[in-house]
Amino acid sequence: MKVLHLVSVYPRRQDDPEVPWLRTMLHHLSERGHESLVLAPAWRGLRSHGIDGIAVHRFRYAPASLEILTGEEGAPNKIARRPWMQLLAVPYILCGAWRAFQICRRERPDLLHVHWPFPHALCALPAAWLLGIPVVTHFYLAELLLRRKFPFVTPFLSLAVAMSRKVVAISRYTAGQVRSIRATDIAVIPYGGASTPSEAPPPPPEGRPVILFVGRHVERKGIPTLLQAMEHLRTEADLVVCGHGDQTESLKVLARRSPAAARITFPGRVDAEQLSALYARCSVFCLPSVIDSRGDTEGLGTVPLEAYAHGKPVVCSDVGGIPDVVEDGRSGLLVPPGDAVALAEALDRILGNPELARSMGSYGQELIRGRFSWPRLAEEIEGVWLDATRDPGSV
Repeated sequence: MKVLHLVSVYPRRQDDPEVPWLRTMLHHLSERGHESLVLAPAWRGLRSHGIDGIAVHRFRYAPASLEILTGEEGAPNKIARRPWMQLLAVPYILCGAWRAFQICRRERPDLLHVHWPFPHALCALPAAWLLGIPVVTHFYLAELLLRRKFPFVTPFLSLAVAMSRKVVAISRYTAGQVRSIRATDIAVIPYGGASTPSEAPPPPPEGRPVILFVGRHVERKGIPTLLQAMEHLRTEADLVVCGHGDQTESLKVLARRSPAAARITFPGRVDAEQLSALYARCSVFCLPSVIDSRGDTEGLGTVPLEAYAHGKPVVCSDVGGIPDVVEDGRSGLLVPPGDAVALAEALDRILGNPELARSMGSYGQELIRGRFSWPRLAEEIEGVWLDATRDPGSV
């Protein structure tokens, strides 16, 4: 099939780290014989280009200096800090819809795959209705949580479900949020993000154990809880907090005030080679996510998958879609969100038991080869596409 993907963000150059899971997914779908086209907003005037042999069509929606609504941090976080950016939403939708219609009229795709259905279902609407192209919508949770602050979003989300031949959600939690808007059948398909695992978990690293966090420094990641947990930890361990975001500077201030300050480092953004070395060095990966002040949380939580690929156990919050990834007691441990004492106890349990850590790391690798393998996920997406194009219902 020829499929047009409508997205909020896609790599802007060959070495751009944005949405690596989506890029890899399209690669695996290409290997199954499907042709993917991508429609994404421009970034500071960026023109259409190609990535990995895939045509990436960019639509302009503002002067180049203002084309920063999506990418790098995500529109909800940007709008929360700079409310004026809401003004970009209308031209974004109108320009995206016109560009989608132009591409569909010329390329005649068999299907529109709409990622983050608010606002991208609105961008797909003219082409879907006027050209009769079936639609699959793919929910990632962030767009669903917008309705808590902006109630007017709910009817548009309901419309997105109504116009879809098939609906995909990345976790059971996300699927529940979709059904709270409109009852429908939903395919729960996690997105991947991990490299191919090694044959066996590596031996325990030498020296003082290392706890690793990787991700954006935003409120929903719950990093302050992890910094507090370092004060309750019985094991003398180092903490490495990779990534960057709007909370980075305030987190560094919290870390400097901690009794464990000398054992906490912030390396910033790291490349793939550096990150691989950090995974090899760490004893346990930690994702202490919470429900933030806007009601946002993890739609799935895929970074633990990369830890699994490196044969590492994980300690994560029992929130949002994370339980779809972490099997408590088998691939890692789940703790209540925001509970620094429980988080420290879980970390101590793994750090103090190398055999448990190795067993969890081994089981995580099994998950990567099975439930979260790229070929399996691509096959599930393909199945949704086939069902959508066979469905006699109208868009």
